This record gives sequence, structure tokens and C-alpha cells, in this order.
Amino acid sequence: MIFDTHSHYDDRAFDEDRESLLGSLEENGIGNIVCVGADMKSSKAAMELAHSYEFAYAAVGVHPSDTAPLTETDMGWLEQASHDEKVVAIGGLGLDYHWKEPELEIQKKWFRRQIELAKKVNLPIIYHSREAAKDTMDMILETHAADCGGVIHCYSYAKEMAKEYVDMGFYIGVGGVVTFKNGKKLKSVVEAIPLTSIVLETDCPYLAPEPNRGKRNESAYIQYVAEEIARELGITTKTVEYHIRTALAELRKIIAAIIVFF
Repeated sequence: MIFDTHSHYDDRAFDEDRESLLGSLEENGIGNIVCVGADMKSSKAAMELAHSYEFAYAAVGVHPSDTAPLTETDMGWLEQASHDEKVVAIGGLGLDYHWKEPELEIQKKWFRRQIELAKKVNLPIIYHSREAAKDTMDMILETHAADCGGVIHCYSYAKEMAKEYVDMGFYIGVGGVVTFKNGKKLKSVVEAIPLTSIVLETDCPYLAPEPNRGKRNESAYIQYVAEEIARELGITTKTVEYHIRTALAELRKIIAAIIVFF
């Protein structure tokens, strides 16, 4: 059974078949999922979904592109939500310089505040970082964010930086991109770091792996990610799944509530 550590089942792409799709996860080899917030609305929806399905958990937080309207009142709600038994992480949060909106100082302000929250409530962080490698690393070092651990979601940077993150105790999120023909950088990362520092994720409904690239993604497709990692490393898919379960067992809060699954 595989754990999908990053999904967005609150997304409207699932409105027509959400219930039946989630009901089919176990028969498709998926044991658990984390539904990750991107803004206040989706964080609340993620919590509702987590309470509706025993196998589902939530992360609450605000994506950098959605930080412009964020307030301290919102931060208060996120702190309160973090104490919910089904909330296992703060995220996704970070920096996204692809569109440079909102302005970078606003992104950095709320990146820092959400790290402070995660440290206060002792939850790991799910990081979103796009085209912001140096500033993300600098903020993590400056705030000592490694103290609460976490996952670098949808990792897209060099293998050397991945090794730095691993040395600090972070986990590297690997999803559908590793199956793409132009995913050579991520393949090199997979080869460069221990399997026990990798977690599998879909980011569904986005970034579907081959052979479903361009279609709506779902947790069942995570098997293709595991198979590609196995091919790259010359090992069996079962070996990949075993070592990644070992990695998940070390993610203290994410696994604490579901250790019986393993």
C-alpha cells in the first residue's frame, strides 16, 4: 500500500466523481492520503475531507501565490486548526517566483510567519518552492525551520541542493515529473539521495505521470512514479515502496496518527 503525501481532492476537478474515486483508493493500492491546503478556503476543505474519510489527513497553510489577502486573523485560524487530530502538517507554503505575484516581500513575510507557526505548534512543513531556490534555502536556514522537519514538495532543483536538504533532515517529494522525458534533473536527484529520504506524491489533479500526462491526476497513478524510480535505480517496485515506507515512518507527526497502517 502506498501513501500519497500530497493531493488536492478538494479541487473542483473532482466534483463529479470525488466520492467514488476516494472510495476506490484502497483497491488501487493507496493506503492513505494527505490533502494539502493552498489557501484558507482549501485548507478548510482539506480538513472537512480528512474528517470524512478515515484514511485521509490534512495539511493547512497558504500557497505563496495566495498570500496577498492573508491576515493575522487567518493565522489565528491556522493555529487553531493545527491542533485538530487530522491535521498533520503546515503547508503548502513557501516562495513562487514564476509569476512574481504577489510581490516578493509579501511572499517572504507570510513564508516566515507560517514557518514560525509550524515551529510553535511543532508540525512538519510542506514546502512549495518554484524558481526560488536560494531564497527558499536562505529563509529555511535563517528561521531554523529544519527544527520541525518537512517535505520539499515537487522538488525541481539540483541534486546538490537536494543533498543539502537531506543532510538537514528534510524529505524530497517526488511525483509525476520523474516519469517525463524532460525530467532528467529529477531522475538525477533520485539517484543521488537515499530512498529513505524520498516520499511519493501526486499533487493531483495536477502533474499526472506518463502514460497519463496531460490528463487529470489521481492517487492511483502514483504507482507509475514508484515504477520509474525502480527503473532508474535498477531495483524492484516493492523495494522502492518498502524503503519509502521507512522514510514515512520517520516523519514523526505525519505518521504518528496512522502508524498502524504500516
